[in-house]
Amino acid sequence: MKNISERDKKHLWHPLTQHKLHPESLAVTRAKGAVLYDENDKTYIDGIASWYTCVYGHCNDFIIQKAYEQMQRLDHVVFSGFTHEPAVALSEALMDILPDNQEKLFFSDNGSTASDVAIKMALQYHFNRGNKRNVLVAFEEGFHGDTFGAMSVSGLSVYNGPFEDFFLSVERIPVPDGENNREVADKLRSIVEKGTVAGFIYEPLVQGAAAMKMHDAEGLNALIGICKEHDVVTIADEVMTGFGKTGKYFASEYMRHKPDIMSMSKALTAGMLPMAVTSCTQEIYDAFYSDDISKGLFHGHTYSANPVACSVALAGITLLRSEEMQAHIQRVTEAHRRFDEEIKHHPKVASTRQLGVIYALDLRVKMERYGNLRDKLFRFFMGNGVFLRPLGNTIYILAPYVVTDEQLQQIYNVIGRALDEVL
Repeated sequence: MKNISERDKKHLWHPLTQHKLHPESLAVTRAKGAVLYDENDKTYIDGIASWYTCVYGHCNDFIIQKAYEQMQRLDHVVFSGFTHEPAVALSEALMDILPDNQEKLFFSDNGSTASDVAIKMALQYHFNRGNKRNVLVAFEEGFHGDTFGAMSVSGLSVYNGPFEDFFLSVERIPVPDGENNREVADKLRSIVEKGTVAGFIYEPLVQGAAAMKMHDAEGLNALIGICKEHDVVTIADEVMTGFGKTGKYFASEYMRHKPDIMSMSKALTAGMLPMAVTSCTQEIYDAFYSDDISKGLFHGHTYSANPVACSVALAGITLLRSEEMQAHIQRVTEAHRRFDEEIKHHPKVASTRQLGVIYALDLRVKMERYGNLRDKLFRFFMGNGVFLRPLGNTIYILAPYVVTDEQLQQIYNVIGRALDEVL
């Protein structure tokens, strides 16, 4: 029988892949901690926690056990008109770590759907109150997912180009960088004063798909404040930033003004199962609470609040709040700071940035987002046993919190070698 990677080619269509240019896929057969194993038993340190999901380590024994226990009791049940202990317990655990203005939770399947739910909440919030507001505000280079609502508010045409004629009405503003805060605030104010803006959606402090582009907390706080003055619903997309990556449970904690709505997925279920949550304030929820059935949020997913996924998420929060995991987060954060001191003066490094366990450096060279030089870097990393996924000329690290010091050093060493040998 052919190996897995050869059999793959017959039927499978992979995400973010032009198969004529990139026909090969690496077959991963198992994973543990921060390590992936391919079908030839070669190992790779997972330097991006498999798209920022497996933050507590692959195949974490505690999470596996909780999933197994739940499978013996209840696998799935419709969540419309029904409920169950894992969903209720998860809601209680989330309320303990979410900003204190969040009160209600709506389940869906992934980060894109969490964004879509948030957008629909914002639009219908105004509709239910008799206001005609159909414009959304979003950051330039933002990314909120691949479903149509999420695409509409995303600003990366490499993903969205063929579909832009079908999008919702969106106004875009630059991110505040500390130098341009006043100009960005004035631009937002000029947009919201028209009275047509329903919501402002943003990735708080770190724009993941924009190559870990980071912005200013004070500047963002001012923008949220302007929105609150004009009854514009604020939506924090914490799909990437949530659950400890920025050094706090959620990046929104860095701002004094808190969002009206938050979306979360990825690390929510520790990479074990797909699930998402959109949370909101009591005020948002109350706009849907009515004797008029048409004012309800008529949105639903077949696997909403799947009991096993809820149990996995609850286990993840238990780990996140533990002293041991917080110590890991601090350890990785400090290791990145030490690495930054070594690498930021390299002649081929243009700039560096860090927030919590998220570290990124920009190369002093022009590169296409998915171009040949970027691919050469990717192959170099993989060939040296490290899974990093450069975004254009940006190399970033977002490894599982449990990555060992030795594994981190290997990541750092391979990046250093790439600067000297590949570029």
